[in-house]
Amino acid sequence: MAWLLVIVAGVLETGFAICLKLSHGFTRLWPTVAFCVFAIGSFGLLTLSLKKLDVGPAYAVWTGIGATGTAIYGMVFLGDVVSTLKIVSISLVIIGIVGLQMSGSAH
Repeated sequence: MAWLLVIVAGVLETGFAICLKLSHGFTRLWPTVAFCVFAIGSFGLLTLSLKKLDVGPAYAVWTGIGATGTAIYGMVFLGDVVSTLKIVSISLVIIGIVGLQMSGSAH
Protein backbone atom coordinates (compact mmCIF):
# COMPACT_ATOMS: atom_id res chain seq x y z
CA MET A 1 0.00 0.00 0.00
CA ALA A 2 2.84 2.39 0.82
CA TRP A 3 4.31 1.97 -2.68
CA LEU A 4 0.96 2.74 -4.23
CA LEU A 5 0.96 6.01 -2.28
CA VAL A 6 4.43 6.82 -3.67
CA ILE A 7 3.28 6.12 -7.22
CA VAL A 8 0.19 8.30 -6.89
CA ALA A 9 2.31 11.01 -5.23
CA GLY A 10 4.71 10.85 -8.21
CA VAL A 11 1.87 11.28 -10.67
CA LEU A 12 0.64 14.26 -8.63
CA GLU A 13 4.18 15.65 -8.76
CA THR A 14 3.95 15.54 -12.55
CA GLY A 15 0.68 17.44 -12.24
CA PHE A 16 2.10 20.17 -10.04
CA ALA A 17 5.14 20.65 -12.27
CA ILE A 18 2.94 21.02 -15.35
CA CYS A 19 0.59 23.40 -13.55
CA LEU A 20 3.58 25.43 -12.40
CA LYS A 21 4.50 25.97 -16.05
CA LEU A 22 0.91 26.72 -17.05
CA SER A 23 0.50 29.23 -14.19
CA HIS A 24 2.99 31.60 -15.88
CA GLY A 25 4.62 32.63 -12.62
CA PHE A 26 1.39 32.29 -10.59
CA THR A 27 -0.37 34.89 -12.77
CA ARG A 28 -3.13 32.52 -13.96
CA LEU A 29 -5.67 31.56 -11.31
CA TRP A 30 -6.74 28.01 -12.19
CA PRO A 31 -3.32 26.55 -12.98
CA THR A 32 -2.09 28.13 -9.73
CA VAL A 33 -4.95 26.59 -7.75
CA ALA A 34 -4.32 23.23 -9.43
CA PHE A 35 -0.61 23.52 -8.63
CA CYS A 36 -1.45 23.99 -4.94
CA VAL A 37 -3.85 21.04 -4.89
CA PHE A 38 -1.41 18.72 -6.69
CA ALA A 39 1.54 19.83 -4.53
CA ILE A 40 -0.29 19.34 -1.24
CA GLY A 41 -1.59 15.95 -2.41
CA SER A 42 1.82 14.84 -3.63
CA PHE A 43 3.73 15.85 -0.51
CA GLY A 44 0.96 14.52 1.72
CA LEU A 45 0.96 11.07 0.12
CA LEU A 46 4.75 10.93 0.11
CA THR A 47 4.76 11.81 3.80
CA LEU A 48 2.29 9.02 4.57
CA SER A 49 4.32 6.49 2.59
CA LEU A 50 7.51 7.38 4.44
CA LYS A 51 6.00 6.01 7.65
CA LYS A 52 6.63 2.53 6.21
CA LEU A 53 9.33 2.96 3.57
CA ASP A 54 13.00 3.90 3.53
CA VAL A 55 13.39 7.50 2.43
CA GLY A 56 16.02 6.93 -0.29
CA PRO A 57 14.17 4.49 -2.55
CA ALA A 58 10.78 6.14 -1.93
CA TYR A 59 12.12 9.60 -2.76
CA ALA A 60 13.90 8.24 -5.86
CA VAL A 61 10.69 6.67 -7.15
CA TRP A 62 8.68 9.84 -6.37
CA THR A 63 11.09 12.16 -8.12
CA GLY A 64 11.67 9.71 -10.95
CA ILE A 65 7.97 9.47 -11.72
CA GLY A 66 7.65 13.23 -11.50
CA ALA A 67 10.67 13.92 -13.68
CA THR A 68 9.90 11.35 -16.35
CA GLY A 69 6.19 12.13 -16.37
CA THR A 70 6.83 15.85 -16.70
CA ALA A 71 9.44 15.42 -19.43
CA ILE A 72 7.21 13.09 -21.44
CA TYR A 73 4.15 15.36 -21.01
CA GLY A 74 6.23 18.34 -22.11
CA MET A 75 7.41 16.59 -25.24
CA VAL A 76 3.96 15.24 -26.16
CA PHE A 77 1.70 18.16 -25.23
CA LEU A 78 3.77 21.31 -24.67
CA GLY A 79 6.05 21.29 -27.67
CA ASP A 80 9.26 20.55 -25.75
CA VAL A 81 12.13 19.44 -27.97
CA VAL A 82 12.36 15.67 -28.45
CA SER A 83 15.90 14.35 -28.79
CA THR A 84 17.67 11.04 -28.58
CA LEU A 85 19.66 12.24 -25.58
CA LYS A 86 16.47 13.23 -23.77
CA ILE A 87 14.88 9.82 -24.41
CA VAL A 88 18.04 8.01 -23.31
CA SER A 89 18.25 10.15 -20.16
CA ILE A 90 14.63 9.42 -19.24
CA SER A 91 15.36 5.72 -19.76
CA LEU A 92 18.38 5.95 -17.46
CA VAL A 93 16.25 7.53 -14.72
CA ILE A 94 13.80 4.63 -14.98
CA ILE A 95 16.63 2.08 -14.98
CA GLY A 96 18.09 3.73 -11.87
CA ILE A 97 14.78 3.53 -10.04
CA VAL A 98 14.35 -0.14 -10.95
CA GLY A 99 17.94 -0.76 -9.82
CA LEU A 100 17.26 0.80 -6.44
CA GLN A 101 14.18 -1.36 -6.02
CA MET A 102 16.07 -4.50 -6.99
CA SER A 103 18.93 -3.71 -4.62
CA GLY A 104 16.85 -4.99 -1.73
CA SER A 105 17.01 -1.73 0.19
CA ALA A 106 13.22 -1.29 0.02
CA HIS A 107 10.69 -3.13 2.17
